[in-house]
Amino acid sequence: MEAATAETTVVERFQLKAFSEAAMVVDEGVASTKDVDLGMMMGAGILPGPLARADEAGLDVMLDRLELAEREWGDGFAAPLLLKRLVNQGRLGKKTGQGFFFYPQPDDGFDHKETILLETRDELAILWLNRPPTNPISPQVVRDLTALWDELEARDEIRAAVIASSNFAVFCAGADIKEFTKMTDPAAGKELLDGGHGVLRRMEQSSKVTIAAVNSLALGGGCELAMACDFRIAAESASFGQPEINLGIIPGFGGTQRLPRLVGEAKALEMNLLGEPISAPQAYELGLANEVVPDHELFDTALAWGRKLGAQAPVAVEQVKRVSAKGDLDQGIEAEKGGFAAAFGSEDAREGISAFLGKRKPEWKGK
Repeated sequence: MEAATAETTVVERFQLKAFSEAAMVVDEGVASTKDVDLGMMMGAGILPGPLARADEAGLDVMLDRLELAEREWGDGFAAPLLLKRLVNQGRLGKKTGQGFFFYPQPDDGFDHKETILLETRDELAILWLNRPPTNPISPQVVRDLTALWDELEARDEIRAAVIASSNFAVFCAGADIKEFTKMTDPAAGKELLDGGHGVLRRMEQSSKVTIAAVNSLALGGGCELAMACDFRIAAESASFGQPEINLGIIPGFGGTQRLPRLVGEAKALEMNLLGEPISAPQAYELGLANEVVPDHELFDTALAWGRKLGAQAPVAVEQVKRVSAKGDLDQGIEAEKGGFAAAFGSEDAREGISAFLGKRKPEWKGK
């Protein structure tokens, strides 16, 4: 019994020390949460990694364990400041949906789709890509995304949507090549392409704002899905790329059209022809990412963007999105004039002007 107790104590001390050091590495900016856990899993054989394991146990529980360990075993087990901050913020791990990583908390009673889960928080919807292990784009994903967007469009109270991944190691690694090669019927292939492009264009033209929370690899169809969103918030460890050329094919869901509009023709041609990914900082410099944040801050940042953007006047949001980025300046100006007239004549505009003059917060109706 004494030997078993001593062995348990050694294991406990090792696990707590590994977790504490991992959290400090993240807090000091040495490595991201994803890199730390992947490194510990692949290098030390710790499965799951210490940060994911802590999220599973509960960060409040881990804080209590470290405080007890510090009293018993000394300052070497002092709780990292990052852990204390997360606990103070209520980010306790899997049970609250956020810790070192973030986790889906899908709506109860909703008929969730096979590959995408829906979570709503007041006026904000979260679409969780949920097709392990790499969330590849497949015909079913296109169907599920279309059905979920139909659901969101019918709900006026939803003003913004965040697209995120339920897998901390990848956002979306591209198309499911095996699934696509099974489609021998040209009509089925055309239907898939039309359906994919259709739902992405609906997202772009909707009065609802979309934000992609890119936590890791966004390649091929994953990059194209992110580009179809209005904004892209990237974790420091994220990367973007269009590697289709390496398979002897080309991007099929807008990679040759949206990418040049975001990063410029020359860089887009380089990315599409070389097939090499770029890092999150590079994506930010080029305009592909709107903001880059530490991995553990990604979800909170994306939600903050969603809440801020979702509080804007829906009619004005829709018109700005519809008239922006026209290829021809004269066409763009004509589109903007029409959009301005539509927004200015709306009930939202009257409410906004009245609220401004009355020094109060507007109450948008989306009309």
